[in-house]
Amino acid sequence: MPIAAFPKCFLHDICVHRTMTVDQWIDMSADFDIDGLEFFWPLTPWQDAAELQRLRARVEAQGRSIPMMCYSPDFTKPDPAERRKEIENQKRVIETCPALGTRYCRVLSGQRREDVSREDGLAWVQECINELLDFAGEHEVTLILENHYKDSFWTAPEFAQKMDVFLELLEGIDDSPWFGVNFDPSNCVIAGEDPIELLEAVKERVVTMHASDRYFEGGTFEDLMKLDAQPLTGYAGILRHGVVGQGMNDYDRIFSILKSVGFTGWVSIEDGEDPAKGAQDIAESAAFLRRKMAEHGLE
Repeated sequence: MPIAAFPKCFLHDICVHRTMTVDQWIDMSADFDIDGLEFFWPLTPWQDAAELQRLRARVEAQGRSIPMMCYSPDFTKPDPAERRKEIENQKRVIETCPALGTRYCRVLSGQRREDVSREDGLAWVQECINELLDFAGEHEVTLILENHYKDSFWTAPEFAQKMDVFLELLEGIDDSPWFGVNFDPSNCVIAGEDPIELLEAVKERVVTMHASDRYFEGGTFEDLMKLDAQPLTGYAGILRHGVVGQGMNDYDRIFSILKSVGFTGWVSIEDGEDPAKGAQDIAESAAFLRRKMAEHGLE
C-alpha cells in the first residue's frame, strides 16, 4: 500500500503564522519513506493554475504524487443558502484536484450544532453529498467520507462523529464508484468507540485511510466530552496526536482486516502536533507503517 503524509503539525506554521512555505514542507518530506503528500485546501493556491502545476511538478520531480486533498465542508448549516455555498465550495475543490494529480478528496458531514436535529442533519448532508457525486465523477475524483472528530478551525465536533450516525449517513449515500470511506481509527477512540467495530462495518467501502494515533495527556475521555460541550476552536488541550504505533490503536488488527478485503489504497500519516519534532515523528510513523505492512503482506 502506498504511504502519504499530511502536515498536521505544521498547519499553523504554513496557514496561520506563515513561518513555513508549502515548498519547504514538500522538500522536508522528501526525506521521509513515503510515496506521496496529502494536501490541505487552505494551503492550496487554487486560483493560480501555474502555481498548481509548479507544486505538482516539484513533488513529481521527487518521485512522488499528491493523491489526496483534505477539505472540510460544513453541510449542517440550517440555512439552505449557506448549504448551497458549501456545495459550490466543495465543487471548486473537486475541480482543482486534477491539476495536482489528486484522485481523492475528503468530504465531511459538518459541525454538530445544538439547533440541528439528527433527522435534519442526516437529510441535509445526504442531499449535499449525493448532489456532488456526478460532479466528482466528471472530474475523476473520488469523494472520501471520513469518520471525523473535528476540523482544526471548527468550534464544534463532527455531526457524524458517533458510529451510529456515521453508518446511518452512509446508508443514505448513493452507490457510486466516486465515493468511499476514509477510515481514521483514532477518531473512533476520541468518540469513545471501538475502531475495529467501525472498520468491520465499513471495510468493503474503505478506499483510503488516515494512519494516526492519539493519547490523552492531563485528562480523560470524560473530560474531553465536557470540553466538547462548549464552543472551542480546534482540539482540546488534553488530546494529543502521537507517533503512529505508539498510541491506542491496534494496527495488527486494522491491517489484518484491510488485508482480508484486498485493500490497496493510500494510507496517509496524520501525525504529531509539535513542529519542533514533527519531522522526526513523521519519519518514525512511516518506518512503523512500512514494517507493519510488510508483516501483513501489504507492501
